[in-house]
Amino acid sequence: MDEQLHLETLAIHAGQPPDPSTGAIMTPIYQTSTYVQRAPGDHHGYEYSRTDNPTRTALQALIAALEGGRFGLAFSSGLAAIDTILRLFNPGDHIIVGNDVYGGTYRLFERIIARYGLRFSWVDLSDLDGVRAAYTPQTRLLWLETPTNPLMALADIRALSQSAPEGVLIAVDNTFASPVIQQPLKLGADVVMHSSTKYLGGHSDAIGGLVALNDERVYSQLKFLQNAIGAVPGPMDCFLVMRGIKTLGIRVERHSENALKIAQFLEDHPRVQHVLYPGLESHPQYKLAREQMKLPGGMISIILESSEYARDMVSRTRLFALAESLGGVESLIEHPYSMTHASTADSPIAVPNALVRLSVGIEHIDDLIADLQQALI
Repeated sequence: MDEQLHLETLAIHAGQPPDPSTGAIMTPIYQTSTYVQRAPGDHHGYEYSRTDNPTRTALQALIAALEGGRFGLAFSSGLAAIDTILRLFNPGDHIIVGNDVYGGTYRLFERIIARYGLRFSWVDLSDLDGVRAAYTPQTRLLWLETPTNPLMALADIRALSQSAPEGVLIAVDNTFASPVIQQPLKLGADVVMHSSTKYLGGHSDAIGGLVALNDERVYSQLKFLQNAIGAVPGPMDCFLVMRGIKTLGIRVERHSENALKIAQFLEDHPRVQHVLYPGLESHPQYKLAREQMKLPGGMISIILESSEYARDMVSRTRLFALAESLGGVESLIEHPYSMTHASTADSPIAVPNALVRLSVGIEHIDDLIADLQQALI
């Protein structure tokens, strides 16, 4: 696929040529577990669907194109993708992680992976000097979320990539932004990860994880692990994510447009103490957001007066559904301290208990603001 094509065009065509045997415009769902071979070891490129499946191959080519990478890999969930990346490393290796991350990431790192000898340091990634000071001779990975979940802090991908010691892999969880907003590989990162459950799929109907990268050696290692561990998506989930990606560009534009208007509304509301949104000039990293992100995105966090009021408020919305996850066409709202980030509640990176997170959908803006207005009583 021509690398000069715009992302919106790649989203519809990359990795998805019409089926050569039928002319079908949509990539077929190859709902098969195995493939007939001409002779032992003489197959048509596919032998077993844990190893490879044509529908998954198309999705992997698509995410590589969207992120400006050479290689793509698909997994059964975002956490499965993260877990596989972490298996590149050995006991005694050191990993630096931002001190605000998805609760599932923290749980995986500290409660599971750390048991096998990897060591983690949780660092404010907006402090470049602090990140440099955290490196040790054993550091092998710098793990970034930007914007972070749920405090909406930004990490300067280019600066962090340029300042990392040789041999340190830079991995970016790009779930909150999507390739429409930023392409970390083009800013110096080595690996990009997505929970494709979120903006890429966009319709809250498929679980998945995606990885894109350029380094052939690292790709070969991850491809081996993908097959050896087996945490791969089924062809139907791959098909659903590809279908969702076709409208990613226009959806993310609408998510961002709605979110900016809602953030401005919330910033002026007397019951809201603080709004965390990179599209507002009040965001401490607004300048970086303008430089690194093409759009401000559809995620907003707000601080209310108390945990009790936050819990009551999220239970009063009607259009904003009280549910975990994010990035779908429908608006969602949640209380991270007791929901998505409950695993961090007793940790040094616990989120404020009065914080509410909004995933702003693509409904009509007037209806969404009216819903929040009646909930903020």
